[in-house]
Amino acid sequence: MSAQPHGGVLVNRLASEAERPALLDRARTLPRVPITARTLSDLELIAMGGFSPLRGFLGSADYHEVVEHMHLANGLAWSIPVTCSATAELADSLREGQTVALVLGAEPVAVLELEERYRYDKQREATQVYRTADEAHPGVQALYQQAEVLLAGPITLLRRPQLAGPLEAYHLDPAKVRKLLAERGWRTVVGFQTRNPVHRAHEYIQKCAMEIFDGLLLHPLVGETKSDDVPADVRMRCYEALIKDYYPADRVLLAINPAAMRYAGPREAIFHALVRKNYGCTHFIVGRDHAGVGNYYGTYDAQRIFEEFADGELGITPLCFENTFYCRRCGGMASTKTCPHPAEARVSLSGTEVRALLQRGELPAVEYTRPEVAQVLSDSMRSAHPNP
Repeated sequence: MSAQPHGGVLVNRLASEAERPALLDRARTLPRVPITARTLSDLELIAMGGFSPLRGFLGSADYHEVVEHMHLANGLAWSIPVTCSATAELADSLREGQTVALVLGAEPVAVLELEERYRYDKQREATQVYRTADEAHPGVQALYQQAEVLLAGPITLLRRPQLAGPLEAYHLDPAKVRKLLAERGWRTVVGFQTRNPVHRAHEYIQKCAMEIFDGLLLHPLVGETKSDDVPADVRMRCYEALIKDYYPADRVLLAINPAAMRYAGPREAIFHALVRKNYGCTHFIVGRDHAGVGNYYGTYDAQRIFEEFADGELGITPLCFENTFYCRRCGGMASTKTCPHPAEARVSLSGTEVRALLQRGELPAVEYTRPEVAQVLSDSMRSAHPNP
């Protein structure tokens, strides 16, 4: 049986087909609060239950407990604040108990039952959640760009965002994923998170997990990422190519996570695990520098943070892996736990090095990534940067 939702109930805050027209008409007459694409991702995950038990944006009591202690005010584990900001001028024009429309561009996307308005310390949130106040950190930069007042209360999403092209086929909400897991009879399900194109090290740890558990939920994140990250549609084509030729179809479920990346390292590893618990996973893969960026976090900090929670508290078990690579002397994939050979025997490329190869029209070595995946990346690179 798949994991129970975090908090015990899978939240649903999506307007029904019957109530949507009247709610949309009403939303067009309400005070308007502009939001970002990142906030829209959060709205979708709240509404579809991916952020269960959240029913809306955090109030001040929950916010401060999450920032300081990685728990909600009721004691339930939660590691990342999920908030909606507004300018002081706009917030002052609103009142508690009022319903407001959340708008992206000109169109209302959700309504918020405003329960609270409060100010917050961005630098404190940065140092606690991201472990740095450096605005060069992409997550901290996004935080500093938020407005100065937070609006709290339950939300209702007017309609679920539609994704472009092939992504929509994998746009499965937690209830749908749970139904598919049950139909397949998977009692133990391991989740895998990535914002990067899949390579042999990913494949290796995924297949190690598949030896142990009933099934694998491949759950790449497709929300807002850094500008130099590979686009989501390209990453999905890489997964499709890999699954087609190298995975047993009845042991893998590919779906997408519409969340935006925070790049919060250890805290985000907990966050990602809890989201996958809501999608039905019993276990979650945590590799080297999970959700990290630059040199802000230690290589295995995202694994060690799970030790800060009591046994069974999270309701999902981390599956921790050392750095993995292809070793020419071993003649196969290995990790620092199993390979005694020096670094020069190991095939390991940075994302920058891979992009440089592709820009030159060269494919990464088969020891780094499968040829089919390399070809998808190469074709994408040529389309994005055609020769003059």
